[in-house]
Amino acid sequence: MEALDEYLGPPVVLEDESDSSDCSSRKRHKSKLPLAKSKLPLAKPMCVEAHVENSFQKTCRICLEHVREAMLHHRWQEAAEYMASYTQVLEDRSTVKAQPDKELVWRMSTEILHHLPNATVTDYNIIYERMKHSGFKHYLMICLEHSFHLMLHGDIEAAKHQVSIAESWRHGKESVSQLQRIRLIHAYRSLLDYIMWCEKKSTLSNDNPFESDSQGMHTFFRLASTNLQEILKNPGVWDPFILCYVEMLEFYGDNEEAQKVLNHYAYDNSFPPNPNAHVYLYQFLKRHDTPDKKLMKVLKHLQVLVPSHELMLTYSCLLLQSEKESHTQKALGVLLEMLDFQCWRSNLDVWKCLHAVIHQLLQREERATSVQTQMAVRNDWWPALHFTSFHAKKDLEENSELFEVKASLVEILCPGQSPRYTAEMQMLTS
Repeated sequence: MEALDEYLGPPVVLEDESDSSDCSSRKRHKSKLPLAKSKLPLAKPMCVEAHVENSFQKTCRICLEHVREAMLHHRWQEAAEYMASYTQVLEDRSTVKAQPDKELVWRMSTEILHHLPNATVTDYNIIYERMKHSGFKHYLMICLEHSFHLMLHGDIEAAKHQVSIAESWRHGKESVSQLQRIRLIHAYRSLLDYIMWCEKKSTLSNDNPFESDSQGMHTFFRLASTNLQEILKNPGVWDPFILCYVEMLEFYGDNEEAQKVLNHYAYDNSFPPNPNAHVYLYQFLKRHDTPDKKLMKVLKHLQVLVPSHELMLTYSCLLLQSEKESHTQKALGVLLEMLDFQCWRSNLDVWKCLHAVIHQLLQREERATSVQTQMAVRNDWWPALHFTSFHAKKDLEENSELFEVKASLVEILCPGQSPRYTAEMQMLTS
C-alpha cells in the first residue's frame, strides 16, 4: 500500500509562466560565467515540465484511487470490480510508468483475490498468465509465486510445470539479480521433486521395496539431489532445502554424505552465521548415537550464537555428566547465561541443573570461587531479575519446588544482596 501511495503521490505544483521566463533569463546569464571559478552550490530547477495527462490516463488514475479506497476499507468485492477495469492500463504504452503499473496490477490483483471468498484457482491462473505475458521484468518471480499458489492448492504437478517454465526462461544478458532468482527457482524445483518423492515414499510397500514405485521414487531423488547439491555452492540460508536433502540421504543410508552436508552448512565460513545449521547437525548426530563429546562440540558453537537456546539445558547436562572440573565450570557459565534471559526465569529444570552444578563445585572449592567470579558482573541486576519479594510470592504460589530451589541458592549467588527474597521466604515459610 505504501508503494501505491507513492505512485499516487501529490501533484507537482508548477511555477507561473513569468517565473519560467525569469528562470531562462537567469540560465543565460549564468552560462556566461567561467565554470572553473564557480563554487556556488547548484540550486534545484524551479521549472518543472508539465506532464499532459490524456483522458485514458486520467480514467486509470481515478480508477486506481477507487481501488485503493476500497482496499483500505476492506471492501474486496468493490475493489475487484474496479480492478477489472484498471487492468486496461497494461495496454498503455505511452508513459514511462509501464513497469510500475504492471507491478501494481500484479500485487493488488493477487491481494484482492486472497480476500475474496469465491475466488477460484482459475481466477488466479488468469491474472498470473496475463501478468507473465505483459512484460519480462517480473517474469521469474511471478512464475514462482504462481507455483506457490498451486502448491497450496495441492496441484504439485502444475506447480512443477510453472517452475520448469521459469527454469528455461531467458531474456537478454543475465544480470546478478536475475542469476539469484534463477538459483531460487532451481531450489524450489528441487523442493517440488522432494514433495513428489515423499508422495511415492508414502505409497511404497514395505514388503516389496523393488516395486516400480521405488524406481520412480529414486528418479525424483536424483532430480532433487542434483539441484540441492548446487545450493551448497552458494552461501545463504537454505534451511528447508538442506533438511529435505538430508532426509533423502538418510533414507538411502548415505549417512556419511548427510553428515558432510550438515558440517559444511554449519561450519563453512562463507555461509552467514546460522543457529539452525548447528541444531540440524546436533539432531542428526543424536539420531545416530554419536558420542557425547561430539555432541558437546556442536552445542558449544550453538551456545556462542544463541546462549538462550533451549538446547543449552541439554548442553549443561552433558557437561555436568562428564564430571571434569573445567566442564562443570563451563556448565555454570552456560546456565547463568540462560538465566540472564527473562524467558528462563521460572524454568524449574534450569534452576535444578544450576543447583546440581553449584553443589558439585562446592564439593571441590571451599568458597565457591567459580560462582563468585561468574556473579561478579551480575550482582548489580540479578537480585532485581530473580530475587525480589514479588518473585518470592509468585514462585511460592505457582511452583513451590522452584521456590525451594531458588531459596537454597540465593545466598550463594547473591550473598547479602537479596534480603527481600529471603525475608519473604522466612515470613511465608514460618
